[in-house]
Amino acid sequence: MNDPKTTRSQDSKPPRYAILVAGGSGTRMGASQPKQFLNLLGEPVLLHTLRRFSEHALGIQQCVLVLPQDQFTTWHQLCAQHQVQIPHTIVAGGATRWASVRNGLAHLTGQPAGVVAVHDGVRPLTPRSVIEATFQAAHNHGAAVAAVVPKDSVRGLNQQGSYALNRARLRLVQTPQCFDLELLQRAYQLPELTTFTDDASVVEDLHPIYLVEGDYRNLKITTPEDLLVAEAILRAEQPTE
Repeated sequence: MNDPKTTRSQDSKPPRYAILVAGGSGTRMGASQPKQFLNLLGEPVLLHTLRRFSEHALGIQQCVLVLPQDQFTTWHQLCAQHQVQIPHTIVAGGATRWASVRNGLAHLTGQPAGVVAVHDGVRPLTPRSVIEATFQAAHNHGAAVAAVVPKDSVRGLNQQGSYALNRARLRLVQTPQCFDLELLQRAYQLPELTTFTDDASVVEDLHPIYLVEGDYRNLKITTPEDLLVAEAILRAEQPTE
């Protein structure tokens, strides 16, 4: 899939960083508050996500949380309420996701070269194994994205109606998406395009994207049904007495 020349040695482990982007609203949730602050088994969705990336075994040196400026106070209140001790830095987001990631990257200017993960703040169930595998693949190949095979049949649209697509050749993209820090910073120095749907689409003109096997549990909280599924998954993960 990738040019062997882009593969790097696995002998050394570079510094790791994470940018958690949480700029959503509660529109599709029909909620009165942003979806990243919704209650998920007693804690905000975003806190579950932050906790996943703070696991010691991952070795992430700095976690940057990107929020709209007007949500800072709410997040500080939630951190106080839940006695959050996880080290992280809050950065103001931009008008688009692209601008928000760029702002998060700007905070990492001057950091040692390493690998940075960009992750949706409302993906609170990402297994540690997926995060680790994506970081390692980005170290080896420069750019790596978690993705899964579609479960359902997929059809494309045309003027005549629709046509079948081979789902074996398709992937549903998730996050984290991990990149060599300097590569991602270079990509985000280019102008924003309407074709940018995620970080991989920002980078792909500069560097091949390596795919890592994701996880169907790694869902993005977007609708009320997603929240119900997330609650069920979290309950299943909890140890039984």
